[in-house]
Amino acid sequence: MRSLLSLAVIVLALTLGVAPALAGEVTGKVQKVDTDQKMVTLEDGTQLWLAEGATADNVKEGAKVKVSYDEKDGKNWATSFEILPE
Repeated sequence: MRSLLSLAVIVLALTLGVAPALAGEVTGKVQKVDTDQKMVTLEDGTQLWLAEGATADNVKEGAKVKVSYDEKDGKNWATSFEILPE
C-alpha cells in the first residue's frame, strides 16, 4: 500500500511539475516586431515570443515568415524564423 501511494505521488509530481513543450510551425505575414517585449505578432494575431538563443534581427514588418516554435506555459516561444519569398 505504501509503495502504491509513493508511486501515485511521483506520477502526480511529474504531471504537474514537468509540462512538456509542444512544437509547431506557423506561416504568416509579420504585423509587428516588438523588440522591448521580444515578441513578433503575425497578421492573423498569432503572438510569438523569442526563445532563449533565438533572434529576429532579420525579421521586418510586412515580411512573410515561417516560424518554428515551442508552446510552453501558454505562450508560443519562437525557436527559428525563415524569411519566405512574397
